[in-house]
Amino acid sequence: MRFSTPLRFCVALPTTRQRLLFLKFTTTSPTRTLARRMASTQASSFGLKDPSLIKFQGLIDGKWIDAKSGETILVTNPATDEELGTVPEMGLDETKEAVAAAATAFTSWSRTTAKYRHDLLIKFFQLMTQHHDDLSRLITLENGKTLAEAKVENSYSASFLEWFAEESVRTYGEQIPSANPSVRNVVIKQPIGVVSILTPWNFPSAMITRKLGAALAAGCTAVIKPPPETPFSALAIAELADRAGIPQGVINIVTTQKNVIEVGRELCENKAIKKVSFTGSTPVAKLLYGMAASTLKKVSLEAGGNAPFIVFDDANIDEAVEAAIFCKFRGSGQTCVCANRIYVQSGVYAEFASRLSERVAEFKVGNGLEEGITHGPLIHVKAVEKVERHVADAVSKGAQVLVGGKSIPNTSFFIPTVLSDVPADAAINSEETFGPLAALTKFETEEEVIKLANNTDVGLAGYFFSRDVGRVWRVAERLEVGMVGANTGLVSQAVVPFGGVKESGLGREGGPHGIDEYMNTKLIVFGGL
Repeated sequence: MRFSTPLRFCVALPTTRQRLLFLKFTTTSPTRTLARRMASTQASSFGLKDPSLIKFQGLIDGKWIDAKSGETILVTNPATDEELGTVPEMGLDETKEAVAAAATAFTSWSRTTAKYRHDLLIKFFQLMTQHHDDLSRLITLENGKTLAEAKVENSYSASFLEWFAEESVRTYGEQIPSANPSVRNVVIKQPIGVVSILTPWNFPSAMITRKLGAALAAGCTAVIKPPPETPFSALAIAELADRAGIPQGVINIVTTQKNVIEVGRELCENKAIKKVSFTGSTPVAKLLYGMAASTLKKVSLEAGGNAPFIVFDDANIDEAVEAAIFCKFRGSGQTCVCANRIYVQSGVYAEFASRLSERVAEFKVGNGLEEGITHGPLIHVKAVEKVERHVADAVSKGAQVLVGGKSIPNTSFFIPTVLSDVPADAAINSEETFGPLAALTKFETEEEVIKLANNTDVGLAGYFFSRDVGRVWRVAERLEVGMVGANTGLVSQAVVPFGGVKESGLGREGGPHGIDEYMNTKLIVFGGL
C-alpha cells in the first residue's frame, strides 16, 4: 500500500479579520460592495477558470441572498481541512419564500411548450459540458473524490439534462376507445407542480440534475436543499441554469445545516409543494415520507443500500475483480450502489481474494487534485469511525485483514481494506458501511448465497458474475433489488430507471420512467359527439 500524505491545497484564503469583515458586510452593509469584492477573492481561490461559478449565497426568485439571521455554514475541503468558504444558514422564513417564488413561477413555466423547455435544457447541458473542468474541480474540492472520478460525475450529471430535454417532447398522452360511439376518452399528462429536492453529498452534482432535469422537462419548478458539506456544486448548477435562460423563480436553493429539521419539514408539509424527491439514508427517508403524508404528496425516495456482490465458480475472475474494484471502491466506497457484501464461491475464493488484495494494495490515497492519487478521503471523521467499527467488529468475530484495516490518524482518510472470512453475523452484513472496505464471505451453493443476499431490509442494487446463462437469469430474477448488474459492476446511466425495493425507497429516476414521477395523468371524457 502506497500512501501519499495529503498535501494542503494552497489557496489564497482571507485572513480571519477579512473573513469577519466579509461576514459583516454580507449581512448588514447596504451597498455590500466589500462583500462582493471579498466573494470574488474567495471564488478565485478555488482555482477555476471561471470564478463567477462560485456562489456564496442562496438563490430565491432569481436573487442571490444571505440568511436573514446573518449566520453562515463553513464548508471545508475534506482532503486538506482547508476552508473553502461559507454559505447562508437559512431557515424557515427563507424556505417559505423560496416555495412561494417557485409557486409563482410555476404558473408561467408550466404553460411553456415542451419544445421551449427542450431547447433551454439543451443549452443547460451544453454549459455544463463547456465548464466541465471547473465543475469537476469543484466536486473534488468540496467532496474529496479524485479529479478523475469528479469528471465522470460531471459528465453523468450533465447527461440527465440532455436525456430529459429529449424526454420533454415525448410526454405522450393517449386515446382510449369507448363502448359509447359518442364518447371520446383522452388521457393527457401535466406537470405536478412545485417540487422539493433534497440531495446528499456523495454526488453533489448528479443527484441534483437527475431530479431537476426531469422536473424542468415536465414543466415543474423546484426548491433545492443541497447538503451543507457540498453546496457549491448546487449553486454553480443554478448559475448555469440562469445563463441557459431558465426563468427566475423556477429554480430556488436553500442552504442550511442546523435548521435542517424545520427546513425539511416545510419542504414536505407546505401545501404549495406537490412532490418531494429525496436521496439519502433510510431513516431520514422514513421521516420525510411521514411528513409528506400530511398532504398526500407524491414522493420519490432513493434510500440506503446494502448491495451484494456475488462471484460464482464459473465467473470470469479477471472481470469480477475489475468490477469489484470499481463497484466497491468508487468514491472511496461512498456510493449508495457500492458492493457492501462480497460473496465468493469456495472454488474461486482464494484466487479472487488474492487478486483483489493485490490490486487494492496498489491504491494511492491522498488529495484528489494530486497526480497519481486513486482514492480520496471520506467526507468527515464520523464516516471514518463507522468503517473502523465495522473492521473491528468483523475481526473480533474471526475475519482476517488482508490489506489496510486502519485509518490515517487526524485525517478523514481510511486505507482501502480487504477482509477475508467475514462471518454472516458481522455488522457489515446488516449495515451499509459507506467506506473503502471490501468484506469477503465464502459460500458453497447458489441457494445459500441467494438467501444471504436477500437477508436484508433494503434492496437497491445487486451484482453477480457467472458464465452460466441459466444461472444468470435465475439469480437476476431472484435477487430482491431494484437494479441488477449481471457480469458488470456498473448500473447507473441516465437512460435507465434508477431505484430500489423494500426499504431502499419508492419511485424511479432516470430513463423513460423518470419524467412520469413529475407529472399527473389526467383523464378527459368528451361526450355528445
